[in-house]
Amino acid sequence: MSLQVNINGTLVPKSDAKISVFDHGVLYGDGVFEGMRAYRGRVFRLEEHLRRLWASAQSICLTIPMTREEMVRQVDRTLQVNQIDEGYVRLIVTRGIGTLGLDAHLTSDPQVIIITDHIALYPREFYEQGLKIVTASTVRNHPGALNPRIKSLNYLNNILAKIEGHQAGCVEALMLNHLGEVAECTGDNIFIVTEGVLRTPPISAGILEGITRGAVIELAQQEAIPVQEITLTRHDVYTADECFLTGSAAEVVPVVTVDERSIGTGRPGPITRRLIERFHALVRSSE
Repeated sequence: MSLQVNINGTLVPKSDAKISVFDHGVLYGDGVFEGMRAYRGRVFRLEEHLRRLWASAQSICLTIPMTREEMVRQVDRTLQVNQIDEGYVRLIVTRGIGTLGLDAHLTSDPQVIIITDHIALYPREFYEQGLKIVTASTVRNHPGALNPRIKSLNYLNNILAKIEGHQAGCVEALMLNHLGEVAECTGDNIFIVTEGVLRTPPISAGILEGITRGAVIELAQQEAIPVQEITLTRHDVYTADECFLTGSAAEVVPVVTVDERSIGTGRPGPITRRLIERFHALVRSSE
């Protein structure tokens, strides 16, 4: 069966899914998006993702031409028609067709695109043995230039850091902010464990407020694991007992080496493993 893509509420075969080359989403990366996971045919924390999508759009003065209720209906419809119970959902809202200039007021007809597909971001052994990552020289966007809390279509900042990671033989890279503090990885939030305390950079460090990040913080609190949203440096990461990343596509994945330094024992730690188990139980629960 050909994969169906939802464009403005109309389902079309993947090979026929097209938008104008004059859309500012194509010309300038002008638009917003969300990446979500579906488990048992239901999107995990869909309402939180939609709140973030609408907040991103509002921040860049983009009106989404669809209600949240209709967006929910179209997401469910697209999952069902593609018969995806366990998979990935990408929501995209472009600025719309405009001129070759930058003026957003000269654009019209924003496009709402819903893509559903299967995904396996990392092989199983990465979850069992852990990732090796490096620090990228590419600095995370300055919040005063383009706030990282806006999940925009312009992901070049992250892409450049990802390229650095691949060039170093790693699938992920750690990004620092303009102050030299730990921000996040190219597509995931970062956590460390030090002496039993779970630590992660605060929103003020210039990070995306991850949905999976929030879920993991909640799970840790339920497990009576102390949680601190606190400024971190690479020294804190290098000397941590455990490290892991979180993201909608990645879920929860251990990190065992950063910049050729082993983290803790060099194996996924007990708190990381416990939170992975709890997260898997959460996303597949009927609640």
